Amino acid sequence: MAKYKISGIWKTSSGITHYAFHTVNPDGGVTRGVKTTKAEAVRLLSQPGNSAITWLWDYKAAFWRDGEKVEVIAGSYLRSNPDGTVRDNLAHLINYEWL
Repeated sequence: MAKYKISGIWKTSSGITHYAFHTVNPDGGVTRGVKTTKAEAVRLLSQPGNSAITWLWDYKAAFWRDGEKVEVIAGSYLRSNPDGTVRDNLAHLINYEWL
């Protein structure tokens, strides 16, 4: 059983290709982001007991804050429900394509 936080995405003109996955340690610490393919992200979160939330940068407070629960939809993409608005593929997260 693993817990993850997803802070960002990599995308091209055809859509999201990767997610930035951070593992939540037992002591509550969070690892550095790991560039994870879309297929691997779906596989990880489809395993029983594994879960993820979005991790959002709060520009005003200059600190990370926890977001919404992330779900696997139709076995092919990730979705969260921020602010009561259904969004697929987590496109609202930071785009790390410039890294």
